[in-house]
Amino acid sequence: MVVADDQTVVREGIVMLLGLLPGIEVVGAAADGEEAVRLVAEQTPDVVLMDLRMPRCDGVEATRRIRAEYPHTEVVVLTTFADDASLFPALQAGARGYLTKDAGGEEIARAIADVRSGAAGLSPQVQLRLLERLSQAPAPDAAGQRGPAPGESKPAARAELPDGLTVREAEVLALIADGLSNAEIARELFVSQATVKTHINNLFAKTAVRDRAQAVAYAFTHGIRRRS
Repeated sequence: MVVADDQTVVREGIVMLLGLLPGIEVVGAAADGEEAVRLVAEQTPDVVLMDLRMPRCDGVEATRRIRAEYPHTEVVVLTTFADDASLFPALQAGARGYLTKDAGGEEIARAIADVRSGAAGLSPQVQLRLLERLSQAPAPDAAGQRGPAPGESKPAARAELPDGLTVREAEVLALIADGLSNAEIARELFVSQATVKTHINNLFAKTAVRDRAQAVAYAFTHGIRRRS
């Protein structure tokens, strides 16, 4: 993996910490986003641990370039900042993980393992922040929406859904944003996991998101959530 951080003492400390973790090999360390992109091109790491505030090319732009040019390399953000202005641009740029610098070695290792396996590596604090902001977002107008049938979760929205989403796809997206797994979504909607996967593939294609972390950001941006 590659580590990118503009502060020498922090960068060297992270490299040292990662060197103590099983199954992790650091193949390069970058002082800014430009260098991080170059190292990814040279070393083809599976993961980059990326700071956000760096000179020349910041972490968001470096993440966007890496995910566009080297899609097999995942990005986990490791930053001091967890504000919305830092979090959502990083997720929308393609970061699959997001940690703050108070994370310990075990949490960093877990996030790296998660993104390697295709999951999102978000710290509990970041997950909570996403859910809080999603719950605060105004729901789209759903005038004339029918009530749910017994055992059926309430639709995220029926009118004015973005990017051609169906009501069911928006429903699945809202459940993803709530942190539910495919199996939990299937139980919630009384459908098979195969059906859930089909809905997820369709909504990912329509919204151009690449993973669940971006799907959560998309749901927040468009106010798609379960109605209370």
